[in-house]
Amino acid sequence: MTRVWRPVVSGSVIEPTAEGYALSRTTPFTGAAKDAADWTAKNAGEPQMMAGLAEARLLQALIVTGRAQRVLEIGTFTGVGALTIAEALPPGGHLTSLEVDPETAETARGHIAASPHAAKVEVLVGNAADTLARLPGPFDLVWIDADKRSYPDYFQAVRDKLSGHGVIAADNLFRDGDTLNTESTDRGTLAMRDFADSVREDPEFDSVLLTIGDGVLLAWRRPPG
Repeated sequence: MTRVWRPVVSGSVIEPTAEGYALSRTTPFTGAAKDAADWTAKNAGEPQMMAGLAEARLLQALIVTGRAQRVLEIGTFTGVGALTIAEALPPGGHLTSLEVDPETAETARGHIAASPHAAKVEVLVGNAADTLARLPGPFDLVWIDADKRSYPDYFQAVRDKLSGHGVIAADNLFRDGDTLNTESTDRGTLAMRDFADSVREDPEFDSVLLTIGDGVLLAWRRPPG
Protein backbone atom coordinates (compact mmCIF):
# COMPACT_ATOMS: atom_id res chain seq x y z
CA MET A 1 0.00 0.00 0.00
CA THR A 2 1.27 3.45 -0.89
CA ARG A 3 1.68 5.59 2.18
CA VAL A 4 0.12 9.00 1.75
CA TRP A 5 1.96 11.50 3.93
CA ARG A 6 -0.02 14.08 5.86
CA PRO A 7 1.69 17.13 7.43
CA VAL A 8 1.49 17.40 11.21
CA VAL A 9 0.69 21.09 10.92
CA SER A 10 0.01 23.26 7.89
CA GLY A 11 3.20 24.73 6.50
CA SER A 12 5.62 22.44 8.31
CA VAL A 13 6.79 18.83 8.27
CA ILE A 14 8.62 19.29 11.56
CA GLU A 15 7.11 18.11 14.83
CA PRO A 16 5.45 21.27 16.24
CA THR A 17 7.10 21.18 19.66
CA ALA A 18 10.56 20.81 18.14
CA GLU A 19 9.89 23.57 15.61
CA GLY A 20 8.62 25.89 18.33
CA TYR A 21 11.68 25.20 20.45
CA ALA A 22 13.99 25.87 17.51
CA LEU A 23 12.29 29.14 16.59
CA SER A 24 12.36 30.30 20.22
CA ARG A 25 16.15 29.94 20.07
CA THR A 26 16.44 31.86 16.78
CA THR A 27 17.13 35.60 16.68
CA PRO A 28 13.76 37.28 15.98
CA PHE A 29 13.17 39.82 13.23
CA THR A 30 14.05 43.38 14.21
CA GLY A 31 13.82 46.83 12.67
CA ALA A 32 12.49 47.17 9.13
CA ALA A 33 12.31 43.39 8.66
CA LYS A 34 10.08 43.04 11.73
CA ASP A 35 7.87 45.90 10.53
CA ALA A 36 7.54 44.29 7.11
CA ALA A 37 6.79 40.87 8.63
CA ASP A 38 4.17 42.35 10.95
CA TRP A 39 2.55 44.24 8.06
CA THR A 40 2.54 41.11 5.92
CA ALA A 41 0.95 38.98 8.64
CA LYS A 42 -1.88 41.49 9.02
CA ASN A 43 -2.44 42.70 5.47
CA ALA A 44 -1.15 40.31 2.82
CA GLY A 45 -3.59 37.92 1.18
CA GLU A 46 -1.13 35.03 1.54
CA PRO A 47 1.20 35.96 4.41
CA GLN A 48 2.73 32.47 4.42
CA MET A 49 4.56 33.46 1.22
CA MET A 50 6.98 35.71 3.10
CA ALA A 51 10.36 34.39 4.13
CA GLY A 52 10.19 32.47 7.39
CA LEU A 53 12.38 33.42 10.34
CA ALA A 54 14.54 30.28 10.18
CA GLU A 55 15.02 30.59 6.42
CA ALA A 56 15.91 34.28 6.70
CA ARG A 57 18.51 33.67 9.39
CA LEU A 58 19.95 30.78 7.36
CA LEU A 59 20.41 33.14 4.41
CA GLN A 60 22.21 35.60 6.66
CA ALA A 61 24.53 32.85 7.89
CA LEU A 62 25.34 31.89 4.30
CA ILE A 63 26.11 35.52 3.45
CA VAL A 64 28.36 36.04 6.47
CA THR A 65 30.25 32.74 6.28
CA GLY A 66 30.54 32.87 2.48
CA ARG A 67 31.48 36.56 2.49
CA ALA A 68 28.88 37.13 -0.20
CA GLN A 69 28.90 40.46 -2.02
CA ARG A 70 26.32 39.94 -4.77
CA VAL A 71 23.02 38.20 -4.07
CA LEU A 72 20.10 37.35 -6.35
CA GLU A 73 16.60 36.80 -4.98
CA ILE A 74 13.86 35.32 -7.18
CA GLY A 75 10.56 36.31 -5.56
CA THR A 76 10.53 39.56 -3.57
CA PHE A 77 6.94 39.40 -2.23
CA THR A 78 6.64 42.04 0.53
CA GLY A 79 10.38 42.38 1.08
CA VAL A 80 10.98 40.48 4.32
CA GLY A 81 13.61 38.23 2.78
CA ALA A 82 15.23 41.13 0.93
CA LEU A 83 15.50 43.14 4.13
CA THR A 84 17.19 40.36 6.09
CA ILE A 85 19.57 39.68 3.20
CA ALA A 86 20.46 43.38 3.02
CA GLU A 87 21.13 43.48 6.76
CA ALA A 88 23.80 40.79 6.40
CA LEU A 89 25.47 42.17 3.28
CA PRO A 90 28.71 44.10 3.89
CA PRO A 91 29.16 47.72 2.81
CA GLY A 92 29.23 47.71 -0.98
CA GLY A 93 27.18 44.52 -1.14
CA HIS A 94 24.23 44.36 -3.52
CA LEU A 95 20.96 42.43 -3.74
CA THR A 96 19.01 42.12 -6.99
CA SER A 97 15.47 40.99 -6.22
CA LEU A 98 12.99 39.89 -8.90
CA GLU A 99 9.22 40.29 -8.54
CA VAL A 100 6.59 39.58 -11.20
CA ASP A 101 3.76 41.64 -9.71
CA PRO A 102 4.14 45.45 -9.94
CA GLU A 103 1.82 46.18 -6.99
CA THR A 104 3.61 43.70 -4.74
CA ALA A 105 6.94 45.15 -5.82
CA GLU A 106 5.82 48.64 -4.79
CA THR A 107 4.79 47.32 -1.38
CA ALA A 108 8.22 45.73 -1.00
CA ARG A 109 9.97 48.89 -2.10
CA GLY A 110 8.10 50.82 0.56
CA HIS A 111 9.27 48.42 3.26
CA ILE A 112 12.82 48.43 1.90
CA ALA A 113 12.93 52.24 1.79
CA ALA A 114 12.41 52.28 5.58
CA SER A 115 15.62 50.30 6.12
CA PRO A 116 19.08 51.82 6.61
CA HIS A 117 20.25 49.17 4.12
CA ALA A 118 17.89 50.26 1.33
CA ALA A 119 20.74 51.37 -0.94
CA LYS A 120 21.94 47.77 -1.18
CA VAL A 121 18.66 46.54 -2.73
CA GLU A 122 17.35 46.76 -6.29
CA VAL A 123 13.88 45.38 -7.08
CA LEU A 124 13.30 44.50 -10.74
CA VAL A 125 9.73 43.92 -11.95
CA GLY A 126 8.82 41.46 -14.69
CA ASN A 127 8.81 37.81 -15.63
CA ALA A 128 11.78 36.21 -13.87
CA ALA A 129 12.77 34.08 -16.85
CA ASP A 130 13.04 37.15 -19.08
CA THR A 131 14.94 39.15 -16.47
CA LEU A 132 17.35 36.30 -15.74
CA ALA A 133 18.20 35.95 -19.43
CA ARG A 134 19.66 39.46 -19.50
CA LEU A 135 20.99 39.63 -15.94
CA PRO A 136 24.77 39.30 -15.68
CA GLY A 137 26.43 37.29 -12.94
CA PRO A 138 28.25 36.16 -11.04
CA PHE A 139 26.25 35.89 -7.81
CA ASP A 140 27.57 34.60 -4.51
CA LEU A 141 24.13 33.55 -3.30
CA VAL A 142 20.91 32.87 -5.20
CA TRP A 143 17.68 32.60 -3.19
CA ILE A 144 14.74 31.00 -5.03
CA ASP A 145 11.29 31.50 -3.53
CA ALA A 146 8.83 32.13 -6.35
CA ASP A 147 6.58 30.20 -8.78
CA LYS A 148 7.11 26.56 -7.85
CA ARG A 149 6.41 25.26 -11.34
CA SER A 150 9.37 27.28 -12.63
CA TYR A 151 12.03 26.01 -10.19
CA PRO A 152 13.64 23.66 -12.76
CA ASP A 153 13.89 26.58 -15.21
CA TYR A 154 15.26 28.90 -12.53
CA PHE A 155 18.02 26.43 -11.73
CA GLN A 156 19.07 26.16 -15.35
CA ALA A 157 19.00 29.96 -15.67
CA VAL A 158 21.22 30.63 -12.64
CA ARG A 159 23.59 27.65 -12.48
CA ASP A 160 26.11 29.33 -14.78
CA LYS A 161 25.69 32.72 -13.09
CA LEU A 162 26.99 31.38 -9.79
CA SER A 163 30.40 32.45 -8.54
CA GLY A 164 33.00 29.80 -7.80
CA HIS A 165 32.15 29.85 -4.09
CA GLY A 166 28.46 30.61 -4.60
CA VAL A 167 25.44 28.80 -3.17
CA ILE A 168 21.92 28.34 -4.53
CA ALA A 169 19.23 28.16 -1.83
CA ALA A 170 15.64 27.22 -2.68
CA ASP A 171 12.57 27.24 -0.44
CA ASN A 172 9.43 25.10 -0.12
CA LEU A 173 10.90 21.76 -1.17
CA PHE A 174 8.34 19.94 1.00
CA ARG A 175 5.30 21.85 -0.30
CA ASP A 176 3.55 21.40 3.06
CA GLY A 177 4.36 17.68 2.77
CA ASP A 178 2.90 17.20 -0.71
CA THR A 179 6.26 16.30 -2.28
CA LEU A 180 6.33 13.30 0.09
CA ASN A 181 2.97 12.11 -1.24
CA THR A 182 3.78 9.87 -4.19
CA GLU A 183 0.17 10.09 -5.37
CA SER A 184 0.20 13.87 -5.78
CA THR A 185 -0.48 15.19 -9.28
CA ASP A 186 -0.11 18.88 -8.42
CA ARG A 187 1.97 20.62 -11.11
CA GLY A 188 3.92 22.68 -8.61
CA THR A 189 4.73 19.61 -6.54
CA LEU A 190 5.87 17.62 -9.56
CA ALA A 191 8.05 20.52 -10.66
CA MET A 192 9.64 20.73 -7.21
CA ARG A 193 10.49 17.04 -7.36
CA ASP A 194 11.99 17.52 -10.84
CA PHE A 195 14.01 20.45 -9.54
CA ALA A 196 15.40 18.51 -6.58
CA ASP A 197 16.22 15.55 -8.82
CA SER A 198 17.91 17.69 -11.48
CA VAL A 199 20.12 19.35 -8.86
CA ARG A 200 21.06 16.03 -7.29
CA GLU A 201 21.87 14.50 -10.69
CA ASP A 202 23.86 17.47 -11.99
CA PRO A 203 27.48 16.26 -12.16
CA GLU A 204 28.80 19.76 -11.42
CA PHE A 205 26.86 20.31 -8.18
CA ASP A 206 26.55 18.91 -4.67
CA SER A 207 23.42 19.55 -2.62
CA VAL A 208 21.66 19.02 0.68
CA LEU A 209 17.97 19.28 1.53
CA LEU A 210 17.51 20.77 5.00
CA THR A 211 14.45 20.17 7.17
CA ILE A 212 14.08 23.87 7.92
CA GLY A 213 10.66 25.47 7.60
CA ASP A 214 9.04 24.00 4.48
CA GLY A 215 12.32 22.49 3.28
CA VAL A 216 15.36 24.43 2.02
CA LEU A 217 17.66 22.94 -0.60
CA LEU A 218 21.25 24.17 -0.82
CA ALA A 219 23.38 23.54 -3.91
CA TRP A 220 26.95 24.53 -4.69
CA ARG A 221 29.43 23.81 -7.45
CA ARG A 222 31.51 20.72 -6.76
CA PRO A 223 35.21 21.48 -6.26
CA PRO A 224 37.40 20.18 -9.11
CA GLY A 225 39.49 17.09 -8.67
